[in-house]
Amino acid sequence: MLVRTQRLDLIPMTLAMVEAVMLGRRGDAEALANARMPDRWPNRELVERAFTASLDAIRENPAERLWGNRVMIVTRDGARCVIGSVVFHGAPADDGVAEIAYGVEEASQRLGYATEAVRACVGWALAQDAVRSVQAATFAWHVPSLRVLENAGMVRAGVRDHETMGEMILFERRR
Repeated sequence: MLVRTQRLDLIPMTLAMVEAVMLGRRGDAEALANARMPDRWPNRELVERAFTASLDAIRENPAERLWGNRVMIVTRDGARCVIGSVVFHGAPADDGVAEIAYGVEEASQRLGYATEAVRACVGWALAQDAVRSVQAATFAWHVPSLRVLENAGMVRAGVRDHETMGEMILFERRR
């Protein structure tokens, strides 16, 4: 289901889109999104950050692995452009917790798109019966990310450790 905000179309990621991105088939990815991709996208760095599961794992259970994932599309000068994505770390767990992450291509950062997209996707997730809360984690030094999560209506809910980079601040919004 399409989620629309004031400036963005947040279109669901499909298995075909993920395959095109992960296999470096830019033309196919643009056709599937009906939007132009950023110059640096897709690239290996983005793929590794955006997809926490292997392509094989996503293919085995796309409904679970791609649950809620969306591509951010903005229209500029009459052209539709992909500027980032919002992803969940799979469908919500049995405890009703869904975890969200996001990324915006460099040229579109600091324009409020991440906040707008995260707010909309958190709202969408909390409207789903299986979800009681949405969480996100970021590092204390990552000030832009802290602002996005706070401005999207999430509140600090604790800390957790990253396996290699240390302590992260956990944010949450409950139903």
